[in-house]
This record gives sequence, C-alpha cells and structure tokens, in this order.
Amino acid sequence: MMDENQVKLIVAEVLKGIELRERIKTGKVPVGVSNRHIHVTQSDLETLFGKGYSLKDMKSLSQPGQFAAEECVIIAGPKGSIEKVRILGPVRPETQIEISMTDSYKLGVKGVVKNSGDISGTPGCVVIGPKGTVILDKGVIVAARHVHMSTSEASQMGLKDLDLVSLKTSGSRSVTFNNVLVRVSDKFALDFHIDTDEANGAGLRNGDMVEIVA
Repeated sequence: MMDENQVKLIVAEVLKGIELRERIKTGKVPVGVSNRHIHVTQSDLETLFGKGYSLKDMKSLSQPGQFAAEECVIIAGPKGSIEKVRILGPVRPETQIEISMTDSYKLGVKGVVKNSGDISGTPGCVVIGPKGTVILDKGVIVAARHVHMSTSEASQMGLKDLDLVSLKTSGSRSVTFNNVLVRVSDKFALDFHIDTDEANGAGLRNGDMVEIVA
C-alpha cells in the first residue's frame, strides 16, 4: 500500500500534466529570463580553474540536464568588464558568452544577435578565472529570443523546429515579440527565453505566461 508521500508525489505529477496540457491547448508558454552567462569547453574550464577541474552544480535550470554552476568568471572588453558572470553546465564543445545589448555597450563589443550555438562572425573578449585567463577571438552573442518545446508539444501546437512565431504578453501594456525561433527536441521543456533587456522592457519575470499568437 502506498504511503502518504507517494500519494502526494503521484497527485503532484498528475496535476503538473494537466497544467501542461492546458498550456499547450491555449498556446500559453512560461517565460524564462536569461541573465548574462557563459558556456565553456572543458579545456577553457581547466585554464580558468585548474587542471582536471569539474563544475559544481548549484541549481538545476528549466531545461533538463542543464544547471547553474557555483563558478563565476570576469569578462572584459575594450571599454570595461563585468564580474560574477555565472558558468552554466554541462561543458560544451565551444565556449560561448551570452550577454544583453546593454552589457555589450559596457564591454565595448558589438552586440551581435545570434542563435545559441552559432558564434560565426561574433566578437571575442577576455575571460578571467581564479587560475588563468582565456582570450576568445569569437563567441560573445546577444542570444536571439527563442522558445523551447518537446516534440509532442510542438506537434500539438502545429509547429516544427526552426519555425518563427510571435508571442504576446497580457495586461494593459501588452507587448508582442516577433521572430521568436522555435527549438524542438525531446530533451527540451516548454520555455520562452529572453534576455534581461527584453524582459525588463516588457515587465516580465520568470514564470510569467505569454501566448503564441502566430
């Protein structure tokens, strides 16, 4: 016979599934505000923190398997620097720094809007860790707004990977975000990613809901 804790877990999962189905039915998507951060290769991680170093998982993120690490670095450009830029794990094949347009002005680098993972034609910067420094000749991007969803969620919404949609906020000062890239994978959870500049301008916070309108 199931104990009280098992029953609570089952009920919670059922309610979570019902809530997700309702979101999909109405085209509602939760917002995930993305602060400045850096993804690193294992090689660059070891340069910054020492040979054989591994990231320490501090907090799980909305996308399965991804986490905010305890480790932070300094990034520096021709005009200035930004401290406490958090590393997100796990390590990746290429080092990539995601900043807002406001951050790009502070650093003195060109704010190039790119899809995550596409670092061609992007500026670089200096990354400073406690054990060493990495000089990047590319990899600094202003991430294009995008929405993650699983294959089944995309199918129910009539969408596919790399589609472009519009998402609308609610309220008296509603805003419509156009050219939102759809990213589909069975590894993804439903989530609309925008940076702090866009979130602040639209009055959005983590967990707010927006609606797919086109």
